[in-house]
Amino acid sequence: MRELAGTARRWTAEGRVAFLARPVTEQGFGPRDPAGALLVDARGECVGALYRGVFDAELVAEAGAMGAGRTARVCEVSVGAGEAVDAKLTCGGQAEVLLQPLSTVPAEWWELLGSGAGVALVTRLTEGADGAVSEVVRAGDEPADDAGRRAGELLGTRRPGRDALYGGSGLVLVEAYPSAPYLVIGGTGELAEVIGAQSALLGWEAVVVETAAEAEKALAAHRDAACLVLLSHEPDFDVPALRTALALGIPYVGALGSRRTTARRREGLVAAGVDEAALARVHGPIGLDLGARTPAETALAICAEILGVLGGRDARGLRDSEGPLR
Repeated sequence: MRELAGTARRWTAEGRVAFLARPVTEQGFGPRDPAGALLVDARGECVGALYRGVFDAELVAEAGAMGAGRTARVCEVSVGAGEAVDAKLTCGGQAEVLLQPLSTVPAEWWELLGSGAGVALVTRLTEGADGAVSEVVRAGDEPADDAGRRAGELLGTRRPGRDALYGGSGLVLVEAYPSAPYLVIGGTGELAEVIGAQSALLGWEAVVVETAAEAEKALAAHRDAACLVLLSHEPDFDVPALRTALALGIPYVGALGSRRTTARRREGLVAAGVDEAALARVHGPIGLDLGARTPAETALAICAEILGVLGGRDARGLRDSEGPLR
């Protein structure tokens, strides 16, 4: 969805008649981009990605059939096994796709998406899906209702997501696009480089810092999206950086090192006044227990643990295992 922001703003400025298409419900299809969406204009131009283009022509036709005054249309679509193979989808599936006139999507939504901010869109569909009203929910906003609370929960996972809520007033589509995780990698070397490369594959941002002061500055500047991956074994670097990350409430705080180094850091943090509840938030030794040996494997184990923590998953990390690190 974020990649559509520039096009949406341009089409709006041009006064184009256009529509935003995205799934309301899905079954099947296998692993997919939860941020998939498509812009369709009245001339049939499509920008974006939804089911690898299988339904582009159908959605163009549905948009053209939108009656005057309607502000929403829900289309039922399905992909058979043969179509899935041709489109290089993992498997077939069924979905309900919401078509909404671009003019009814708040301009603020596209502005915030384009800036990389963490933001959610709550769209309320009236009976029969003849109308849709959308409102923007920012990260940190006080929830006004169940939809607002769900938007906050989805934003808290730091991963794009959608959810459809059903109630007495009809269907509400909640779409959340948190800021991409921002890895602050404390320490240099081959592993730092590989972690940066792995994070890029996931669509995350990363910065390598070489001092505690640089780490503290980066964490504070990106507080809403930052994760700390500490590789340094220097007490004047690792203890202050860890203490700052914990004080800021950074959602993922990890530190590379042996169990002896981990114990030394813990002693340093206790001496610095860090309490037990905060200490329990440090993932050290860092990473999932994948048996990683090489820098590339270690980077994978670390990024996998970050993904699990941000998604609220209880993946087994090295911190929770015993014995040699191997």
